[in-house]
Amino acid sequence: MVKLRLKRCGRKQRAIYRIVAIDVRSRREGRDLRKVGFYDPIKNQTYLNVPVILYFLEKGAQPTGTVCDILRKAELFQERTSIRVN
Repeated sequence: MVKLRLKRCGRKQRAIYRIVAIDVRSRREGRDLRKVGFYDPIKNQTYLNVPVILYFLEKGAQPTGTVCDILRKAELFQERTSIRVN
């Protein structure tokens, strides 16, 4: 099963998170299938590769809670109402 979740990057006390499609059994810093965006909580910036995210969601990938909140803020779920979210 594939999940869309955050992967921590950046330096100490200055975290930046990549949004990645990754196998459920992999650890947080493990090898990802594809990078689909990033999130900077300090500057409150988000970059999303929307076509790739929609592709993974249509194939059955489940976003984690935090990623789901980020996608909702970006109004991604209003574009596609057929996608089921936890």
